[in-house]
Amino acid sequence: METKILLENGTNELEVLEFVVDGNSYGINVAKIREIITYSPVTPVPNAHPSVEGIFMPRDAMITAIDLRNCLQRGQSQPGGLFIITSFNKLDIAFHVDAVIGIHRVSWVDIIKPGATVTSAEDGISTGIIKIDGKIIIILDFEKIITDINPETGLKVTEIDALGARENTEVPILIAEDSSLLRKLIIDSLKKAGYENIIKAENGEEAWEYIVKCRDAGTLDKEVHLLITDIEMPLMDGHRLTKLVKSDDATKHIPVIIFSSLVNEEMRRKGEDLGADAQLSKPEIGNLVKVIDELLAR
Repeated sequence: METKILLENGTNELEVLEFVVDGNSYGINVAKIREIITYSPVTPVPNAHPSVEGIFMPRDAMITAIDLRNCLQRGQSQPGGLFIITSFNKLDIAFHVDAVIGIHRVSWVDIIKPGATVTSAEDGISTGIIKIDGKIIIILDFEKIITDINPETGLKVTEIDALGARENTEVPILIAEDSSLLRKLIIDSLKKAGYENIIKAENGEEAWEYIVKCRDAGTLDKEVHLLITDIEMPLMDGHRLTKLVKSDDATKHIPVIIFSSLVNEEMRRKGEDLGADAQLSKPEIGNLVKVIDELLAR
């Protein structure tokens, strides 16, 4: 199935692939998808996590197959259905689903962040909810699903220890990240690396409003020395935020680092076109600190 639909840069839109597991509709950002293939038998892995069905080798590349039905606590999948092969965080993973419905183009403004009654920030595997033609589609947090199965695939916070002793600095850094868990991990890592003055925003819109407030008050150069942004965020994504910052003469001097699980070759080109100063994949927290050092030293 073709999954690539051309999107202009910085429009605050995304494509969501709707798929079905156990009769319910779920979604995934098309940017995470490499391809969709018919289910093929897998080889079980001894002592693997219960959600790991096994491994298989399409085109001579070994892929781990994840039973999404098991991840959603709806039993075990049976042979059949489809594999959605994804690529993010420098990992290629196949997710076993029952069926694929189609692709919807939506705005990040229309994505509802799950409330506390639906999912807790730390434990939930939903990043957003959309309603299309009266149908509710739950967008799943595939990064968290993989991290729950294997924590080593998440942020490698131990990389900060390898940087050694560092001096503290009050240089103000603004970070836009919608995941409260990841936001805390990133902020804790930056503080451990000596960056004490972190301003946090839950999405691109909140970050842009803060920048505009500082710009209009004439305090921007004191309040924001660098911006770190995720790509996938409700209300305003990181590409739209980058475009706004880099297209405003009063803010374009602010270094922008895109720190996202979606930094692949295609996304890197988009970020470069929008003027991002650096782009890193989310596991690279040690490299993030090094890039911050370099950009601020300029």
